[in-house]
Amino acid sequence: MNMRSLILATTLLAIQTTAGFAQSSGDTIARPVLRANVTVSGELVRIGDLIENAGTAGQIAIYRAPDLGTTGNLPTEQVLSVLRAHQVIGVDAGDLREISVTRLARTLEAKDIEMQVARALEHRGGLGDAANLSLTFDRDLQDVRLEVSNTGAMEPISVRYDPRHGRFDVTFEIANERVGTPMRLRFTGTAIETVEAAVLARNVERNELIKLSDLVVERRPKAELGGDTATRDRAIGMQVRRQLRAGQPLKIADLVKPDLVQRDQTVTLIYEATGLYLTIRGKALDSGTEGDVVSVLNLQSKRTVTGTVIGRGQVAISVATPRPAAVAEATSLPERDQTAAPVALAATNNSSAALKTE
Repeated sequence: MNMRSLILATTLLAIQTTAGFAQSSGDTIARPVLRANVTVSGELVRIGDLIENAGTAGQIAIYRAPDLGTTGNLPTEQVLSVLRAHQVIGVDAGDLREISVTRLARTLEAKDIEMQVARALEHRGGLGDAANLSLTFDRDLQDVRLEVSNTGAMEPISVRYDPRHGRFDVTFEIANERVGTPMRLRFTGTAIETVEAAVLARNVERNELIKLSDLVVERRPKAELGGDTATRDRAIGMQVRRQLRAGQPLKIADLVKPDLVQRDQTVTLIYEATGLYLTIRGKALDSGTEGDVVSVLNLQSKRTVTGTVIGRGQVAISVATPRPAAVAEATSLPERDQTAAPVALAATNNSSAALKTE
């Protein structure tokens, strides 16, 4: 065996021995591998976030994290260059062209913030329930993103409200599980109490009846409406006293019960006294609802009388004395040879006499 063959044999033996020792001892070092998607919870991106099997270099910070709750992309070549600068080599990048880095965050939605502010102001300075408060913030209210370590609830630590100007100033604290100093959030603006109001969807004329399609329900400032606000259920089927415009909230004073008697309508006049009940036709000269006093033309006597509306198309005439002669004079019953509408007369006494016109 020549010298060259001896050297080659010795080298091969050394390689086999080293490989066998490493395999038997289990001391094989895993190759670092680049991650395609990375999530971080802090302000910095470390080598250990970007690659697997980073070893002792894993805690080295090499990038600033994206904004809270956002995602950024890093070109693979740039990342490998930075890693080599920190003596991290032999990284398996596969076919990755870029790495996605997402910064975790706790998001407080704007609607939840508004609800918390309303709850803090509830029943302060004359305000009502939180659900009835309308808030306007000095700055446009948007979602707020916090570090995920801010796990505490929104606790109000300062609540001020000026009822004269409707101004509020509310500060919250949110506990942080990593540090002792809590996060503070401050909100300022104006608050007013609102109530539901039935608002007209169209113009309505005097004496019109309100239908369901005529109304929409809106929240309006309580101070503007006062305590005379009409609800939708109460307004439907009622009659308006005056002309009203679209967009105008209805008040109880604007509404009356619907007319049971219309002007120029043929109605039934009812004469009632002790022991006597008489009906006759008339023509209403006024419109009126139940309990209203209206003028009616007696179609038989052509005289105008006044009476109280007691039902649809019915007007009651009070007779001062129960004497039949007075009733006959009041109604001016026609002679037998004249054509007239039938009149019904009922007597409640024991007399067998009955008065009837034909």
